[in-house]
Order: sequence, then C-alpha cells, then structure tokens
Amino acid sequence: MPSCLIRPSTADDLPAIIAIDTDAVLTGTGTGSFETEPPTQTEVARRRDEVLARGLPWLVAETPGGVPGFADATPFTPRRAYRFSVEDSVYPHSDARGQGLGRLLLAELIGRCADCGARQMLAVIGDSANSGSFALQRSLGFEPAGRLSGGGLEFDRWLNVVLTQRALGAGATAAHDA
Repeated sequence: MPSCLIRPSTADDLPAIIAIDTDAVLTGTGTGSFETEPPTQTEVARRRDEVLARGLPWLVAETPGGVPGFADATPFTPRRAYRFSVEDSVYPHSDARGQGLGRLLLAELIGRCADCGARQMLAVIGDSANSGSFALQRSLGFEPAGRLSGGGLEFDRWLNVVLTQRALGAGATAAHDA
C-alpha cells in the first residue's frame, strides 16, 4: 500500500465513500449491513452526519491516488444501556483489500472511539466464511462473541452472522462517567 493518511472524512469524500460502499453491497458478503441496494449519496450523507453528530468518528484512508477505504463507528443499538458500545464498519475498496488498509483504518477507529468514551467495540461480520475480516478483527484484539446461524440472506444464500468484541480503554472494569 502506498503511503496512507487516516483522517476524518469530509463531505468532499462522499463520492469515494459511495463508490466503495456500492462495490461492497454489489459484490461482497462480508459486511454485516446486508444491504441489497447501494445507498444513495443523500442517505450516505445523512448517515455520516448522524455519526458525527453523536461525536463518533467516520474516517477515510487517503493515498496519492485518492480514497481507497473508509471506516466508521455507530452506536451498537439505540437503547441507553448500550451507550458505551459501538459497532465498527471497515470498508477497503476491493482493489485495496489484503494490503493492510483495513488494519490501519480499524486501529485508528479503535483509538478514536476509546477517546470518545466508548468502552466496547463490536463487529458484525455478515459471512462466517469471511476469513479476511476475522483475521483483521483478531489481529486487533477482538474475540468471538456470538453467532447467528442463517442470520441473513444475501445473493440467494443464507449466511451466518458472527459477532466479535473487544474492550476499549477500561472496558467494563471501571466505573462509568455518565
């Protein structure tokens, strides 16, 4: 991978983010989103604005050739008891997979989420055969946390959904702040 800067996304990054997301929706089964139609620019902009309004990161990788990947963290669920738990999403473009970009994005996302006060990060991997996603998660300290057999239907196949988890900062070992 050429030199790479991981930075907060801007509105100018939306076309690249949408291209990466569209590629993932149309060709991949590794994401936990199970979207069957690529989201529109309006929808991606809304999602990004919502993430940023919550004080969570939405990052891009920038190389001399453009933006080959993005990552974001969203609340794991809207219920208040889960307010310290976030779900990661890491999307390197298919042309950039296997080159360490996902690891750079996820490592930065972990640090920024810990700085935001998150205590747990979960990953929802939408295909139990996705060895690349498992290797990435494992390399950064995630552990298996659960499995939903046949949890999603994508490309006419029932896919198992696997959850992985890692503590951030003090995790659940110290008192909370709010």
